[in-house]
Amino acid sequence: MSDESDLPPLNGLRAFAAAGRHLTFRAAAGDLGVTQGAVAQQVRGLEEHLGLRLFLREPRGLAFTEEGRAYHAAVSRAFSQLSEATAALRAAPSRVTISVTPTFASKWLIPRLAELTKAHPDIDLRITATERVSSFHADGIDLAVRQGRPPFGASLRADLLFPQEVIAVCSPNLLGHRNLPLNAVATTGLTLLHDTHDLWPAFIELAFGPDLDLPHGLRFNQTTLSLDAALAGQGIALASRFLVQRDLDAGRLVQPIDKTLAGGSDFYLLAPRQGASGASLNVRDWLLGMTSDTD
Repeated sequence: MSDESDLPPLNGLRAFAAAGRHLTFRAAAGDLGVTQGAVAQQVRGLEEHLGLRLFLREPRGLAFTEEGRAYHAAVSRAFSQLSEATAALRAAPSRVTISVTPTFASKWLIPRLAELTKAHPDIDLRITATERVSSFHADGIDLAVRQGRPPFGASLRADLLFPQEVIAVCSPNLLGHRNLPLNAVATTGLTLLHDTHDLWPAFIELAFGPDLDLPHGLRFNQTTLSLDAALAGQGIALASRFLVQRDLDAGRLVQPIDKTLAGGSDFYLLAPRQGASGASLNVRDWLLGMTSDTD
């Protein structure tokens, strides 16, 4: 393995590369913005470091020695590679991959992506929508939004995004002339839209007591599907308030039962404690700042 302490001084290499392009110290000095004497001194220092002559000093300028010509070609290639790598690094957008559940993606994140793009136009955001618990390292995940209870592991930083405040929602078209909030009899006459969280039994008991039988329902494997069905007037769905707040504000959904089920499984923003990029920290700060939108 090479020892970086054996590398020549960078200023000497830059002076040698410029002098070799022009074969005069004067023109090299113009390229580097230093004096002709400084270029000559840096080249002499490089020659002393290497223990060999790189140029022959002639009356009309410089001439390569045999070793100097070969070394100049190698040094020029190295500087060219550094320039290309730097240009590619500056041109490439900062990539951030965030893993979220499908419902969080469709009902909260996607409607706000334009605001993220405006705030951070240099970030290339990749969204992975899955219920599966992701491996940050194996799956290349920078951030994740998951519903659960801490602790999530010593290697992860967890920030609370939203508490689980479950409410019932439906399209206003479903209700007709029924009075709100719905009572137990009116609720049993409507279709309940279930998802995999299966919160309707606890919600019905909270709202109407333990003796009410659950009415007819439809079952979906994702909350986003039950909410789509609610928007289409197919029945009443349950969802965390922050996921449906925009639809409530716009009148696309209403809250037919005046109860809130507080769950213990809240929504958290997860990130590795070490190795986070500046871009992922910017997205993390943006997500945490946006939670005030739905407070």
